[in-house]
Amino acid sequence: MLFAILCNDKTDHLQLRMDTRPTHVEFLNGLGDKLKFAGPFLDGNNKPNGSLVVIEAESQADAEKIAASDPYAVAGLFESVTIRPWNWVFNNPSAA
Repeated sequence: MLFAILCNDKTDHLQLRMDTRPTHVEFLNGLGDKLKFAGPFLDGNNKPNGSLVVIEAESQADAEKIAASDPYAVAGLFESVTIRPWNWVFNNPSAA
């Protein structure tokens, strides 16, 4: 099952995001086929201020474990994290 992980950064934490980014990227790359896509949300100045990560996981609990292991989460970057089951209907490359 797919899960969308929606993360909002804490205010004024851009430097923490930038400092942690290399380990975050390494973590995402390490997810292999579990990672479907990911990228930052942007503020009005085109600076990252959150994340959208879509993963495949066996359950909500497994998705929560993966999200909690993200170096951004471990570093305390996020103000909030929402994890929701998601159905990729349109432009899903695996459905082609």
